[in-house]
Amino acid sequence: MAFFFLFLLCITTTINKVYSQSAVCRTYCGDIPIHYPLSIDDGCGSPYYRNMLLCSNSSILHFRTPSGSYPVSYIDYTEPHLVITDPFMWSCANPTDTSFAATPFSLDTSKRFSLSTRNEYLFFNCDKDSVLIEPKPAYCDRFPDRCGSSCDSSGYLCRNLPSCPNAVLENNISCCTYYPKASESLRLMLKHCESYTGVYWKTIGTTVPPYDQVPEYGIRVDFEIPVTTRCLECEDKRKGGGVCGFDTESRDFVCLCQDGNATTFCSDAKSRHRTSSTVIAGTVVFSVAGAVGIGALVWFVRKIKSNKVVSCGVQTNENRYF
Repeated sequence: MAFFFLFLLCITTTINKVYSQSAVCRTYCGDIPIHYPLSIDDGCGSPYYRNMLLCSNSSILHFRTPSGSYPVSYIDYTEPHLVITDPFMWSCANPTDTSFAATPFSLDTSKRFSLSTRNEYLFFNCDKDSVLIEPKPAYCDRFPDRCGSSCDSSGYLCRNLPSCPNAVLENNISCCTYYPKASESLRLMLKHCESYTGVYWKTIGTTVPPYDQVPEYGIRVDFEIPVTTRCLECEDKRKGGGVCGFDTESRDFVCLCQDGNATTFCSDAKSRHRTSSTVIAGTVVFSVAGAVGIGALVWFVRKIKSNKVVSCGVQTNENRYF
């Protein structure tokens, strides 16, 4: 009986492990859609973005970076980007509160994320002895490479803050705009400024450029969508409509289907059978061998015990010859 239960335990554990990735990947966190290459479940999406997004128990999507975890307010897959909000950033709700310590946002450069060029950063109450603050020439908008690294005191957004355009003048706050070329530049700026906020130019598409963009608070982070033939075949409804994923151990491509995994697409029965049954067969054989070994050990111990007789506190062997 013990042997039988051990055998069932090994088989059940093996099958559950093999089919753990065949579960349907979640496609929403709150009202934000989650599609390839992004994911909130391990083994889904592209391995390049593994564990970068987290959906909390309250259905709030967070983006993980070396500087912390930030709420995601929007994801666009047409122009691949996401928008995050930094809770430490300055806001119109408390325009005079620029004294709190801001933690600068930074990205993991080993991942396929990058700061969008549509971002602008506004710094408040900077130390003029440490930061070069001066108005930039008009041609800097067209040829930024020809301009220096000063913080622009005549920036458009300082005079037209979203939701509170006159906050700087009304509250006697100094403001300048600066686009850091790297996260390190952002950290250095905040050593000499009391606070900052991020504004990105959102495309609305209702008018002709450049009037088709409006400023909104947040930081836009661009990402790439790796397009592969295998993923397109996997998602093809005519071929089973699977979900592109990867093996959590080898990171190899896997097409996730309702009834198992495949190396090509869901309707490819040979691929799905080979992927699942081969692994199961190998592990089942191993499990059977392990169960047989354990069963043999139990039998051997019982046999030894059955050959021993205890009499008057002295252990003797009933098969001993005198």
